[in-house]
Amino acid sequence: MESGGDFRLVDVFSYESLVHAVAGAVGSVTAMTVFYPLDTARLRLQVDENRNARSTPAVLAEIVKEEGLLAPYRGWFPVICSLCCSNFVYFYCFHSLKASWLRGQRSTPGRDLVFGIASGVVNVLVTTPLWVVNTRLKLQGAKFRNEDLHSTHYTGILDAFEQIVRQEGVSSLWNGTVPSLLLVLNPAVQFMIYEGLKRQLWKGVHRELSSLEVFVIGAIAKAIATTVTYPLQTVQSILRFGQHRQQTDRSWLLSSLRSIVYLLTNRVRKHGIMGLFKGLEAKLLQTVLTAALMFLLYEKIASNTFRVMGVKGPMRSR
Repeated sequence: MESGGDFRLVDVFSYESLVHAVAGAVGSVTAMTVFYPLDTARLRLQVDENRNARSTPAVLAEIVKEEGLLAPYRGWFPVICSLCCSNFVYFYCFHSLKASWLRGQRSTPGRDLVFGIASGVVNVLVTTPLWVVNTRLKLQGAKFRNEDLHSTHYTGILDAFEQIVRQEGVSSLWNGTVPSLLLVLNPAVQFMIYEGLKRQLWKGVHRELSSLEVFVIGAIAKAIATTVTYPLQTVQSILRFGQHRQQTDRSWLLSSLRSIVYLLTNRVRKHGIMGLFKGLEAKLLQTVLTAALMFLLYEKIASNTFRVMGVKGPMRSR
């Protein structure tokens, strides 16, 4: 009897995790599509440090004027594919770990942070090649202010994979992995704050959170996580673009760390400490609004799915 009960418990947890994963993927894809041009502006400011325009509207206006009306949506499809896979993996791992380890116990911010870091590591190792390819495709055809940068030429996702592997080696598909691993703190901190704020709002109240409450706490959580980790996100984008000459060392890890330190110090030397935060305005606009809308859609999709299937959904104690 006990083994049967355990099996059913695991089965429910797996089903619940799958619902969360699908809801997170659908929510993130929808939200990113709405605010995609802001991400285009952010990436240009991070990679092309010689661009004079500093505000997000000015950068977008430059891109449209020089490259066409649809240029802000360049690379949309590979980004959406990568985002869908990435969020599915992250949400599934996060909720599976919570279900497996907590077994009905109350979660804490510390536990949420650990679950978030573990899920982030799995996500980075599995999906980094997709993000490397979509970064290249998104900057394809871009007109750079930095003469050292040149535009890439790929016919699509598969061609980009093939060219990168043939010309740069398989390991190039994992460019930026070290800063990405360090950046698992971003979604981990985001989920820790988001889950903590949800628990605070749930205290003594037996109801679903309103759409406004979910939107606001999602925005707060992402704003804090993004600001704290933004310099590393800039380094990550530069390394994924693949036109930075990385430090050569026998140790891959040591070479990656040297590249990170070099890129950070070089930014500070050229533009001062604020150079580390170039493009932050665009990133905050895009990522905060995207995350807030994503969490709103995610909560609604998951809640309605559980309701339709006759399942109460995740226990609030967790």
